[in-house]
Amino acid sequence: MKHIDETRLETDLAYRVGYVTEFMGFGPDDIAALHASATLLGPIVPQLVDAVYLKLFSYDATKRHFVPSQSGYVGPLPEDLESLSLDHDIIQFRKQHLGRYLAALVTRPYDAKMLTYLDMVGKIHTPAAGSPDLNVPLVQMNALMGFVADAVIATICSLGLDRETEVRMLRAFNKVLWVQNDLITRHYQAATFKAVAA
Repeated sequence: MKHIDETRLETDLAYRVGYVTEFMGFGPDDIAALHASATLLGPIVPQLVDAVYLKLFSYDATKRHFVPSQSGYVGPLPEDLESLSLDHDIIQFRKQHLGRYLAALVTRPYDAKMLTYLDMVGKIHTPAAGSPDLNVPLVQMNALMGFVADAVIATICSLGLDRETEVRMLRAFNKVLWVQNDLITRHYQAATFKAVAA
């Protein structure tokens, strides 16, 4: 039985990701499957991004998070929820970020820099990073991750791949999105502990 330093899981990103990926069996074969999917999924990233934003705009609980100032965005802000449209500059800015994120999953090496990037994806949706006005509740992040996972699965299943390749890709994306979900959840857990301690 392997010993895991549970305290270190909360303070050491590489150790945490190493444990989670080892536990799930996410390894070089999964990374190879993700990278192999780049040429297939790359051309349809804009469609995936559009589908995500259509979904986000179909609920006030998710759409409202695009009204406040966004980290890195310089431009006009929407006056209110009703005036925010899918073609607003702030949404185009956010769509570019999501497109780069999806591309990163299938092109970048899974090294320390990538782990830091995936961790920041979680952190930036809380007041701990980015805009202090942005605080997306965990339930909204979980709903979004579930939608993204399903959209990716549906897309892969529509490609007409041979069964072995399809299964490899599906399993690889399933694992990497669970890693991402853990790196989102940990920042909400840290914020809860801080609030309780205060």
